[in-house]
Amino acid sequence: MLPLSLLHTAAGHPMLVELKSGETFNGHLVNCDNWMNLTLREVIQTSPDGDKFWRIPECYIRGNTIKYLNVPEVIVDMVKEDEGKQRHQSGRGRGRGRDNQFNSRGRGNSRGQNRGRGRA
Repeated sequence: MLPLSLLHTAAGHPMLVELKSGETFNGHLVNCDNWMNLTLREVIQTSPDGDKFWRIPECYIRGNTIKYLNVPEVIVDMVKEDEGKQRHQSGRGRGRGRDNQFNSRGRGNSRGQNRGRGRA
């Protein structure tokens, strides 16, 4: 399970974000990008000491400041189900595709084998 696929699935759900500075943000995930930058809505921000609270309508959190994320277990289960479905739909999986009729040379029989002898 990749973290970004987990975050994309968590869009619209509540989550807790703790920053390296110790501040925490509780809110609903609106968006995330490839650098794990997050946009949260209906946020409650807590100071590092835990003694001050702020209610913010929306905030943007830069990905490299995040210490950890707490996502509901339901989201993790949803991602596992999606990955299981994709595995079953993708066929046999990864491979070299040896049954391909256009690549029938096999291993070691590349174009360079018949140098100077015309066409094979």
